Amino acid sequence: MIVIIDYGVGNLASVRNGFAEAGFRAVVSGERRVLAEASGLVLPGVGAFGRVMANLNASGLVGGLLAAVGRGVPLLGICVGMQMLFERSEEMGNHPGLGLLDGDVVQFRSGLKVPQIGWNRLRVKRGHPLLDGIKDGDYVYFVHSYHASPADSAVVLAEAEYGVPFPAVVGRGNIFGIQFHPEKSSRLGLKILANFGRLVSCW
Repeated sequence: MIVIIDYGVGNLASVRNGFAEAGFRAVVSGERRVLAEASGLVLPGVGAFGRVMANLNASGLVGGLLAAVGRGVPLLGICVGMQMLFERSEEMGNHPGLGLLDGDVVQFRSGLKVPQIGWNRLRVKRGHPLLDGIKDGDYVYFVHSYHASPADSAVVLAEAEYGVPFPAVVGRGNIFGIQFHPEKSSRLGLKILANFGRLVSCW
């Protein structure tokens, strides 16, 4: 069972509907019992990093989330949910993240129009089942002003460029993140969700 974590923020219904279109059932829940039974977890996020992390901490779900990841349950972070996988963000201060991946979240360099809103091209860095059917040059839909800066470039599965190259898809072990919105990225977004669903099924 894929569980989309409900901690009071995020595009929950659209992500659930995206999984349904991709052929996988996902449920939205903020109950610890349901998270504990999940075979796959999705961490959505919309808004400022500090606020969404505060909501997640206030929900009381962090311990269960980390325990599930420690057991090997696949986790997919989407948009700010991907950024939350890292150690900290400089968005409107200095805010700690979940620390599942080493590195920071930083603002796009000055002179660029932010947020980046719209379609941008992917550059695949390394093959991975999460990227099955995704090719160099495929377009996906972004809305963000900050981007991850991983300590280890090996976690970057695909990148895009907006003034500078930035991670668009990251992955290590059972931890995955996508900076773009799959539910707004047409068939390619649905393919990513389907790939994650298959990873969960095979894990």
